[in-house]
Amino acid sequence: MTDVLNSTGKADTDLSTVGLSEELAALAAMVRDFAQTVVAPAAVTHDAAHTFPYEVVAQMGELGLFGLPVPEEYGGMGGDHTALCVAIEELARVDQSIAITLEAGVSLGISPLLHYGTEEQKAAWVPDLAAGRALAGFGLTEPEAGSDASGTRTTARLEDGQWVINGSKEFITNSGTDITRLVTVTAVTGTGVDRKGRERKEISTLLVPVPTEGFRAEKAYDKVGWNSSDTHPLTLTDVRVPEANLLGERGRGYANFVHTLDEGRIAIAALGTGAAQGCLDASVRYAKERQAFGSAIGHHQAIAFKIARMQVRVHTARLAWRDAAARMTAGKPFKTQASIAKIVAGEAAMDNARDATQIFGGYGFINEFVVARHYRDSKILEIGEGTTEVQQMLIARSLGLE
Repeated sequence: MTDVLNSTGKADTDLSTVGLSEELAALAAMVRDFAQTVVAPAAVTHDAAHTFPYEVVAQMGELGLFGLPVPEEYGGMGGDHTALCVAIEELARVDQSIAITLEAGVSLGISPLLHYGTEEQKAAWVPDLAAGRALAGFGLTEPEAGSDASGTRTTARLEDGQWVINGSKEFITNSGTDITRLVTVTAVTGTGVDRKGRERKEISTLLVPVPTEGFRAEKAYDKVGWNSSDTHPLTLTDVRVPEANLLGERGRGYANFVHTLDEGRIAIAALGTGAAQGCLDASVRYAKERQAFGSAIGHHQAIAFKIARMQVRVHTARLAWRDAAARMTAGKPFKTQASIAKIVAGEAAMDNARDATQIFGGYGFINEFVVARHYRDSKILEIGEGTTEVQQMLIARSLGLE
C-alpha cells in the first residue's frame, strides 16, 4: 500500500506553492505528478530490494530535472538553485532516496564543475550529467575526515604530467552505479602555511573518470534508510589522471568544497521539508479515516494538536530554505542561513516522521507505509552534509562566539 494525495492532487495541509512564481509553481506541479505516478510505486519495490531505480532516474533526466540549474549552453534548463530545491522537495514527499539521488547528482556532482571547472571540463562532463545519462559523485568524507575535513589522508602527487592518487573515501553517493562516470575527490597535494604562519595541508580537488584503473567502488553499504540510494566506500590505489584534471586552483580544494557544501545544505533542507510534508499529508489523511472511540482519531485533541505541530514544522522549514536560496540567488551571504535551514528542516523531518509513526500506530511500523520509510530515512538528514553539531558551530561562529 502506498500513500497518495487526495483526488485534487493537493492535500489540505499543502502550502508548498505559496509565494512561488508561476513558473516555479508549474514546475512543482509537474514534479509532484511525476512523484506520485512514477516515483511512489517504484520506491516501494526498490526500497524493499535495496536496488537503484535506473528507470526512474532516466525519466528524471528526460524531464530535465538534473539540468534545472545548468546553463542552456551545457544542455541544461537555465534555471537556478531554487528551481532545483522545489523539485527536490516534491520528490522527497514520496521517496527520499530518489530525492537525494537528484540532490547529490546536481549539488555535489554538477555544481563543482560549473563553479570551478575549465571550459574544457564543463564541455566534457556537464551535458551528460545534466541529461541524467551519467552521474557524478563527490569524494570528500574519509574514515578519519568527516566533520573535520582537514583530516583528509588521501594524497595526490604529480608524476610525469599525471596526478597519482592514493587513499579511501566513505559514504559517497552516486559513486557505484552503472551510469557513474565521474567522481570528484579531495586530496592532499602538498603543504602550505596559514594566515597565522602554521603549517597546513594543501588540499586540492581532482576529477577521476569512471572507470579508471586503481579506482574501486567497494560493496554498497547496508543502510538503515535511503535503501535505493547508491552509497559506497571508495578505494583509490595509484589512480592516475591527467594533470589537467585538477578542478579549480591547486590548494583551493578546502575552500571550494566548503562553498559546495553550503549550497548543498539548502538543497538538503528542501529535501527535509518535503519529507516532513509527506509525513504531514499522510497523517492528515489517516487521522480523518481512522476510527477510534466512536469518531475519527483526528477529532481527538491529542492527535489534532500533534498534527498541528507537524504543520508548524513544515511551514518553518520551508521558509528557512527559501530564505537561504533567495539570498544565494541574489548573490548575498547565505552560509549562516543555509546552516539554519538544514537544522530546522532536518529536525522537522525527524520529528514529523516520529509523530506520524505514532499516529499510524502499528501500521506506522510496517514498511509498506510511507511513514515507516520516512522514519528510517530521516535520521540521516541530521548527519549528512554536515551534522547538526557542525551547523551549530558555524552559526555560533557567525555570532562571534568562536
